[in-house]
Amino acid sequence: MSEKTLTRMDLTEAVFREVGLSRNESANLVDSVLQHVSDALVRGEQVKISSFGTFSTREKNARVGRNPKTGEEVPILPRRVLTFRPSQLMKQRVANGNSL
Repeated sequence: MSEKTLTRMDLTEAVFREVGLSRNESANLVDSVLQHVSDALVRGEQVKISSFGTFSTREKNARVGRNPKTGEEVPILPRRVLTFRPSQLMKQRVANGNSL
């Protein structure tokens, strides 16, 4: 597996190179898109990106967990978690190692 991580700055640089906006405009565009995505998820909406996947949130109930070191039972509070379900195209691309 690769140790490389794609960062916000990498996305900004890609927009700068491919779209032709200034670096500041590219950074603002990336920030705006990410803000819209996160705002929608906070509101409980799904975010579907064609050929990529779907981000959504779901509620998890309270349950009893176990500390793996001590074996002691620990209550786990109810919470909302973020989930991602990749599209079939994305699954195929990752499996084959191909890019668009």
